[in-house]
Amino acid sequence: MTELKQCAIVLASLVILMGCTRGMPPADVAADQAALRAVNPAWIKAYNAGDADGLSSLYTEDAVWNPPGSPPIRGRAAIRDFFKKDTAGTAAAGLSFTMSPATEIGISGDLGWEWGTFTATDKTGATVDAGKYLTVHERKDGKWMIIRDIYNSDLTPAAPPAPAAATAK
Repeated sequence: MTELKQCAIVLASLVILMGCTRGMPPADVAADQAALRAVNPAWIKAYNAGDADGLSSLYTEDAVWNPPGSPPIRGRAAIRDFFKKDTAGTAAAGLSFTMSPATEIGISGDLGWEWGTFTATDKTGATVDAGKYLTVHERKDGKWMIIRDIYNSDLTPAAPPAPAAATAK
């Protein structure tokens, strides 16, 4: 009889919990998707403008930026410092970046991700690089913020330098 009472209590609790969600407003999936999709175009605009403060404001305080050829950059202040140097070098080289508007996104609660492709062009409009990125977002105080970010090039890495010829002793 005790087991029957326990099962009845568990079942009644589940029914009550299921009923609690009925009064809650449904998630606005379309608005979340649009807000998430707006982050990376803002990133590109700030990057091409050399706006390190604007770029870093898209990241959480404890975010990690993973650029190729570099160890991870941890924290908003370090990310801002990295972008100050990086965007200056990009501007000096006459490069600009664009992202394909065709991206893939996913949202689960307060976490979301976006995958897409980018192209880097020089002053003449010639493509000098192309690749892909993956950005992980977290909703904080109603705003989607970057918590992890990584990209890499589709170009074949440069061959390592040939070893120096051994000299006879």
